[in-house]
Amino acid sequence: MNEGQHMAKQNITLSLDKDLIQQAKQLSALKSTSISKLLSEELERLVRDHKQYEQAKRRALAAMKRGFHMGGRITATRDELHDSESLR
Repeated sequence: MNEGQHMAKQNITLSLDKDLIQQAKQLSALKSTSISKLLSEELERLVRDHKQYEQAKRRALAAMKRGFHMGGRITATRDELHDSESLR
């Protein structure tokens, strides 16, 4: 989310291990933020990374489908190259 943008917020309920909650409280205190903000930022990162991965995967698959021109010319057919008599 860009600075200045305000998205509608919605509360959710999570069930987390008590030890994890204690550690999250300590971490959020060290970072001078809230557990909610920590979770929000981490979820945003996860979603953003997943979107970027999917976009990169689509681009890579499209490039593979198009193929790559590596230069040069084809001067013989596959059969000519694999003709066992010419290999003797």
